[in-house]
Amino acid sequence: MQTASFIGFIKAIFYMIAFYYIFRFLAKLFLPLIVKKVVEKAGENMQKQQQYAQDNTWKKTQSKDEVIYNTANAKNPRETKKVGDYVDYEEID
Repeated sequence: MQTASFIGFIKAIFYMIAFYYIFRFLAKLFLPLIVKKVVEKAGENMQKQQQYAQDNTWKKTQSKDEVIYNTANAKNPRETKKVGDYVDYEEID
């Protein structure tokens, strides 16, 4: 069984501090590259999804030969909402 010593404690603290600074240095070097790569990959995936959705919509509209015009709104403009009756009040002196 080993006993803890002051020199061993100092070595452990030194290794922890060294690891911390090495990790910080490497993170400053490689983290921007990793983030850039992830953002580019997400952009590509979004572009592919948009292209896929656009292609599917285009294929659906090409396969149908009929054209539907919605004339319900053109003939009847929207009526304003009727809330209640208008009552004219007179002042009494």
